[in-house]
Formats: sequence, C-alpha cells, structure tokens
Amino acid sequence: MRIPTLIAATLAGCAWLSAQTALPAAPDPHVIAALQNSGTPQTAPATQTPASAPATAAPDANLPQLTLAQAEQMAIRNNPRVSVGKLVALAQHEVTREAKSAELPTANAAATAVQAEEASRISAGSLTASRLLQHVGGGANFTQLIYDFGHTHNLVLSRKLEEKASNASALATTEEIVLAADQAFYDALTAQAELNVARQTVSTRQTTETQVSEMTRNKLKSTLDLSFADVDLSQGQLFLLDAQNNAEAAMAVLDAVLGLDHDVRYALVEDPTPPQPPPPTADPLIQTALQQRPDLQSLTYDSQSAQKFARAEWDQLLPTVSAAGTAGIVPVHPGTYYTNNWWGAIGGNVNIPIFNGFLYTSEAKEAKYRAQAAAENSRDLRDRIVRDVRTSWLQATMGWQRMNVTAQLVKEANLAMDLAQTRYKLGLSSIVELSQAQLQQTSAQIQDTSARYQYRVALSTLSYETGTAP
Repeated sequence: MRIPTLIAATLAGCAWLSAQTALPAAPDPHVIAALQNSGTPQTAPATQTPASAPATAAPDANLPQLTLAQAEQMAIRNNPRVSVGKLVALAQHEVTREAKSAELPTANAAATAVQAEEASRISAGSLTASRLLQHVGGGANFTQLIYDFGHTHNLVLSRKLEEKASNASALATTEEIVLAADQAFYDALTAQAELNVARQTVSTRQTTETQVSEMTRNKLKSTLDLSFADVDLSQGQLFLLDAQNNAEAAMAVLDAVLGLDHDVRYALVEDPTPPQPPPPTADPLIQTALQQRPDLQSLTYDSQSAQKFARAEWDQLLPTVSAAGTAGIVPVHPGTYYTNNWWGAIGGNVNIPIFNGFLYTSEAKEAKYRAQAAAENSRDLRDRIVRDVRTSWLQATMGWQRMNVTAQLVKEANLAMDLAQTRYKLGLSSIVELSQAQLQQTSAQIQDTSARYQYRVALSTLSYETGTAP
C-alpha cells in the first residue's frame, strides 16, 4: 500500500504546486515584432489556449513609424542609384540636341584691328595673307547643311532613341530600388518578429526553469529535469542573441536602401490588408511583362538606335551639299589698296567622298554588327523575362500554400504544447517531452512569421517581374 500512497501524495503535491505556479503557456504565434523595438521581454499570459486571439504589440512611441509605401517613396527620393539614372537620362537628352545641331545654321562673328608696318610682307610662317596692312574690320560667317542623303537625320534619330532608352533604364532602376525597399522592409519585419518570438521564448523558458527548480527543491522533480530546463533556457538565450543581431543587420540594410548614411531605427508598420492569392496562371503575366518591362523597352530602343546609327554610317559614303556665306565692313583701311569698305559673298559646296582607306566602309560594318548584337541582347532579355515571370509566379503560388500550412502548423504546435504542459504537471511525461514541444512551437512560430512576410516579398517580386511595380 505504500506505492499507491506515494503516487497519490506525489500527484497531490504536483497539483498543489501547479495551483501555486502554473507552467507558462506558449508564446503568441502571430507576433508582430515590427510594431515594437523595445528591449524588455514580454511575458506570456499564464493561461492561454490555441484558440485565444493573438496579442497585438503596440508600436514604440519613441521611434518614428514607417509603412511600406513610405519606405518606397523615401528610397525613390534618396537612393543615389535613382538619381544616377535620372541624371544619365538628362545627359542623353543633351546628346540628342548635340546631334540635331548639325541640321541648324552655324554663324560666328569676328572683329579685327591690325597695326602694321604698311604693306610689309611676311617672310616666315604661314598666315592667310603675306602682306600686312593697317586696318580695322568686322564681319560674320555662316554655314548651313542642305542635304547629306539622311546621314545627319539618322544620327538624330539614333540619339533620340538612345534618349528613350535612358529614360526607360532610369524607370527600370527606380523599380529595382522599389523592389529592394520591399525586400529590405519585409526582411526587417521578419527579423523583428523573430526577435519578439525569441524574447517570449526566453521569458517562457525562464519561468519554466524557475518552476522546475522549485519542484526539484521540494523533491517533486529530479535534477535531470532541472538540467534539461537549464539547457532549454541557454538555447533560448542564444536564439535571442542571434535574433538581436539579425534585427540590427536587417535594419542596417533597410537604411542603406532608403539612402541613409547613418543608423536610423523605425517602428515598422505592417499593412493590415490581407494579401491576395496569386493569379491562377502565369501566361497573362508573361504578356504583361513583355509589354511593360522598362528594361526590355530600354534594350529595344538601344537596338533601334543601333540600326539608325548603322544606316547613318553607310550614308557617309554619299555626297554632302552645304551652303556658306560671309559679310562685313572695313571702316578703317588704306585707301590705296581698298576700293570698298565692305565685303560679302555666298556660295555652295558639294563634298564627294572618293577614298579614305576604307574608313567609312569599316565604320558602317562595325555599326551593323553592333546593331545585330543589340537585337540579340534584346531577344535574350525577352527569354529571361519569360523564365523569371514564371519562376516568380511559382514562388508566389508556393508561398500562398506555405502560408496556409504554417498557420495550421502553429495551431497544432500550440495544442501539442498545452498537452505536454498538462502531462508534465501531472507527472505523466518527462521534461524531454516538454522541451521537444517548446522547440516545435518556437520553430512553428518562426516558420509562420517567415512564410507570411516571404509571401508578400514574392508578390512584390512578381509585380517587378511583370513591370507593374508602383
């Protein structure tokens, strides 16, 4: 009769100790660590069931709040890569004007005054005249291209297409920065959520270790149980250190994408709108991407520009027709040599290239081959866009499914944790079972948090790949 009595006494002692200090419940699976960045661990409620509503952490009032839309706008405004793209596009606009200047008249004016030994001659060097006369004069010259069989016109068209390519490239850079901001924002949210899970895990395991230690002193549990509780607490503290380091690194990456050269902490605010499932098929997305991707448009413009430039290089082999004129006055002159005090003339010129060592032919062939290479680059990008859109769509579809699975996993891990706590308090299981349940619950929470944010990243990536990023 001593054994049943001992068992009854043990169960009664466990029940009494449980009533005094119940084992901690599981940390909340839907932790939004982005809404807080305080260093104080949060203690889980003493009694919480898997069906209870998740607690929402309040944002830190000392930190500026930052939404995803604000992060995108800040990155577009401050990131130097966006500024570089815009400046290059502006520079290319001036290159277009430089090419167009060949179609416009060229005029210049000059004023000359000479004090010379009258009618002396130059005996060395080469000047425009060998006889020096004292005089004062001023005049103007102009030249105008009349016709060059499309050479200048094709050059202008080539530069205009290059300008369009630069504008499209600047837009592509902006969309890349928006995607980078989205990824950095959700990575920081994930890291802060894991940090909050780590804090709650340490708090929970600290409470468990305290209670097991009390049971051990009262001879209700063995020192082996206390050793397992100490190991679990140490593992939780290591997890907390890693989570703190990851959160700091993720915030540093976000600051860099936002164009900040110093450390700024934000209370990240998650979009409360629930994410939508991805489209059922990828084919419409592929067609949209081929029509709207700015980097593909940039390469297409580059290819067209190279073709126009190749045509302009062939046009160098054709004649060029131009006009020239000059006019001026000579108010001071030696009357002996000048009969009028003004001059003026106008004429035309036809330049016919005959032979220049095959220079124009080689330049034309070079431009032709480069135009063909540009067309192949454009085709290569089209193939990669089709692949990337399909891959991103598959990733988003898997992320949507994974998000549902991890949510179910958290529910099951919470239920297993509650059952393990109850069995351990009743003495029906060992500390190993409780430790395993705690580990599974922590892993499930991390996977659920990661799945939710990674799905939003997958949606942002899909928008970028299809050219529909905001």
